[in-house]
Amino acid sequence: MTSQNQAVAMADALTLMLHQQNGIVAALEELAKWVASQGGSVAADNALSALADLDLHSQALIDAINDVRRL
Repeated sequence: MTSQNQAVAMADALTLMLHQQNGIVAALEELAKWVASQGGSVAADNALSALADLDLHSQALIDAINDVRRL
Protein backbone atom coordinates (compact mmCIF):
# COMPACT_ATOMS: atom_id res chain seq x y z
CA MET A 1 0.00 0.00 0.00
CA THR A 2 1.39 3.39 -0.97
CA SER A 3 1.63 6.22 1.50
CA GLN A 4 -1.13 8.04 -0.40
CA ASN A 5 -3.41 4.99 -0.05
CA GLN A 6 -2.52 4.80 3.64
CA ALA A 7 -3.42 8.47 4.07
CA VAL A 8 -6.78 7.94 2.36
CA ALA A 9 -7.48 4.87 4.51
CA MET A 10 -6.56 6.79 7.66
CA ALA A 11 -8.75 9.75 6.73
CA ASP A 12 -11.63 7.39 5.94
CA ALA A 13 -11.22 5.61 9.29
CA LEU A 14 -11.14 8.93 11.15
CA THR A 15 -14.26 10.05 9.28
CA LEU A 16 -16.07 6.89 10.36
CA MET A 17 -15.02 7.53 13.96
CA LEU A 18 -16.38 11.06 13.69
CA HIS A 19 -19.72 9.77 12.39
CA GLN A 20 -19.91 7.28 15.24
CA GLN A 21 -19.10 10.00 17.74
CA ASN A 22 -21.84 12.19 16.29
CA GLY A 23 -24.29 9.34 16.78
CA ILE A 24 -23.18 8.92 20.38
CA VAL A 25 -23.65 12.65 20.96
CA ALA A 26 -27.20 12.54 19.60
CA ALA A 27 -28.07 9.53 21.76
CA LEU A 28 -26.53 11.11 24.86
CA GLU A 29 -28.48 14.32 24.29
CA GLU A 30 -31.74 12.38 24.08
CA LEU A 31 -30.91 10.36 27.18
CA ALA A 32 -30.00 13.53 29.10
CA LYS A 33 -33.35 15.09 28.17
CA TRP A 34 -35.20 12.00 29.34
CA VAL A 35 -33.22 11.74 32.58
CA ALA A 36 -33.91 15.41 33.31
CA SER A 37 -37.62 14.91 32.66
CA GLN A 38 -37.58 12.06 35.20
CA GLY A 39 -36.09 14.30 37.88
CA GLY A 40 -32.46 13.33 37.47
CA SER A 41 -31.08 16.80 36.88
CA VAL A 42 -27.64 16.01 38.35
CA ALA A 43 -27.21 12.97 36.10
CA ALA A 44 -28.47 14.98 33.12
CA ASP A 45 -25.98 17.75 33.88
CA ASN A 46 -23.17 15.18 34.06
CA ALA A 47 -24.20 13.79 30.68
CA LEU A 48 -24.29 17.26 29.18
CA SER A 49 -20.82 18.04 30.52
CA ALA A 50 -19.60 14.86 28.81
CA LEU A 51 -20.97 16.32 25.59
CA ALA A 52 -18.55 19.22 25.93
CA ASP A 53 -15.67 16.74 25.95
CA LEU A 54 -17.09 15.00 22.90
CA ASP A 55 -17.29 18.36 21.13
CA LEU A 56 -13.59 18.94 21.80
CA HIS A 57 -12.78 15.48 20.51
CA SER A 58 -14.92 16.03 17.43
CA GLN A 59 -12.94 19.11 16.53
CA ALA A 60 -9.69 17.21 17.04
CA LEU A 61 -10.93 14.46 14.71
CA ILE A 62 -11.96 17.04 12.10
CA ASP A 63 -8.53 18.67 12.30
CA ALA A 64 -6.79 15.27 11.98
CA ILE A 65 -8.96 14.32 8.99
CA ASN A 66 -8.12 17.60 7.27
CA ASP A 67 -4.40 17.18 8.02
CA VAL A 68 -4.34 13.64 6.65
CA ARG A 69 -6.32 14.58 3.54
CA ARG A 70 -3.73 17.29 2.78
CA LEU A 71 -0.91 14.71 2.66
